[in-house]
Amino acid sequence: MKNKMSGAKILIDALVNEKAEYIFGYIGGQVIPIFDELFGRKDITMIVPRHEQGAAHAADGYARVTGRPGVCLATSGPGATNLVTGIANAYMDSIPMIAITGQVPTTLIGNDAFQEADITGITRPITKHNYLVKNIDDLADIVKEAFYIAASGRPGPVLIDLPSDISKGEAYFNYKDSINLRGYKPNYTGNPRQIKNAAAMIKQAKKPVIFSGGGILHSNASEELLKFVEKTGIPITTSLMGMGSIPSIHPLFLGMPGMHGTYYANMAITHCDLLVAIGVRFDDRVTGKIKEFAPHAQIIHIDIDPTSVSKNIEVTLPIVGDAKNILGQLVSLCEKSDCSIWLDEIDKWKKSHKLTYHETDHVIKPQFVIESIDKITGGEAIIATEVGQHQMWTAQFFKFKYPRQFITSGGLGTMGFGLPAAIGAQIAAPDKIVFDIAGDGSIQMNSQELATCVNYNIPVKIAILNNNYLGMVRQWQELFYSSRYSGTCLRICSHEKYHDKCNKACESDNKEKQKYTPDFVKLADAYGALGIRITEKKDVEGAIKKALAYQGPVVMDFHTDQQENVMPMVPAGAPINQMLITGIA
Repeated sequence: MKNKMSGAKILIDALVNEKAEYIFGYIGGQVIPIFDELFGRKDITMIVPRHEQGAAHAADGYARVTGRPGVCLATSGPGATNLVTGIANAYMDSIPMIAITGQVPTTLIGNDAFQEADITGITRPITKHNYLVKNIDDLADIVKEAFYIAASGRPGPVLIDLPSDISKGEAYFNYKDSINLRGYKPNYTGNPRQIKNAAAMIKQAKKPVIFSGGGILHSNASEELLKFVEKTGIPITTSLMGMGSIPSIHPLFLGMPGMHGTYYANMAITHCDLLVAIGVRFDDRVTGKIKEFAPHAQIIHIDIDPTSVSKNIEVTLPIVGDAKNILGQLVSLCEKSDCSIWLDEIDKWKKSHKLTYHETDHVIKPQFVIESIDKITGGEAIIATEVGQHQMWTAQFFKFKYPRQFITSGGLGTMGFGLPAAIGAQIAAPDKIVFDIAGDGSIQMNSQELATCVNYNIPVKIAILNNNYLGMVRQWQELFYSSRYSGTCLRICSHEKYHDKCNKACESDNKEKQKYTPDFVKLADAYGALGIRITEKKDVEGAIKKALAYQGPVVMDFHTDQQENVMPMVPAGAPINQMLITGIA
């Protein structure tokens, strides 16, 4: 006869049954029983970050690399609320995650007890589903349901709020082999008639473009996408979240569209007569002015989430289903498209507006650092980023080779995402080189996770593109706010204590009077990592090679051009064919 076991043991055994290998978690009063159960266990590993937000982002990074739900754990109250940004980030990018939070005992819920927060209420808008466990007999089934919901259909985070009396209580452990949720039945097949209609539209098109997104990665459909592109000969552009779904060096690849997309991707979408959108949600950074997005095109939209279809852009032909299945059917139905004249037109745009930058002999250009990382690693490294200019330059200048190689915060745009996400990515792929390409602003949001890297010997290589500014906002201020750099200059300037009037005068200020804090090399040393400062272009490649040779975490502080901007740029609210292209040859 089975013996009863604690709720904490039921939880951990259920996670093991779901093949969870790691939990990224931070201890607190209401989760002591769970951590006590984890003590000494060999079938699951606890990684303790230095902040709960780091736990959520690490679970996110792990999920992006593996395709399986990442698991994070925090205590009640402030521990739970510190997960919120990471949960919202996963929700916006459709990342499968299980967030487990401790809660005060069921008898105290609603009494404003110490470290009580209504985390299910707080996270309801940013989770695919969430649970407050009120009965220990339901716990095992809840874990099973949570994993199923998180990973099926359009993926997303699911939260389980576990009161401490439930984790301390006892019950029998009965775990189901399968799950069947009434009212939740994602459609994976796609309507056969709609798929045939799509094939007919593709055959008739003279100026077709494929636009693929993160849904390709979530459905593991990169192989089918490549077959579809090569069989039809249709040029393809991918969203930020879809980078890596097709090799960046493919001759039909147009790069990323939208606000910081390539000139030729934006022009191709503007002038196409058919847009085949797969696993995308047409966010505002891609579409620009909606009324002028793909104005001449019929639009086929393939997506597993019916609520995304015609939500932002009215489509001609919707197909609800799994991208992998639908692309497989389309490949068998489609033929080579007659679009040679169209490809010649696109080729002229490519030649006249190459994606490039103005090189210098001494000053380090941020794009050069990214190109150097690409070259030295052979394009094989997994690349995580923080959020800002460096993120866009990475999307533009790193040549991604394979799916799940680019780990970045898209929808929420979360500064501080990159380092903890890189930790999760490195744990998921221990044999891969993992870089966090960061800005000097973003890296400070979660720089404490250097301790996690050192503590667990996680050899993440951090490349800080240090321009002394919150660069992306500084760029907007330069272009649209008369260079009034309010709140974006991170230097300690001699002429303005609080930077309220910091402007271009700061650029010409005596270099000896300019100070910057922190010293990232000293910060790395304080945490026990290797720190390297690079101020000359000639030293860039050597620093990267030195970092790769080092067996632990490395912080590379690249002092880059302070005024470099990300170009092209579509001003907010403008059509995507109206680009600022300064700096583009």
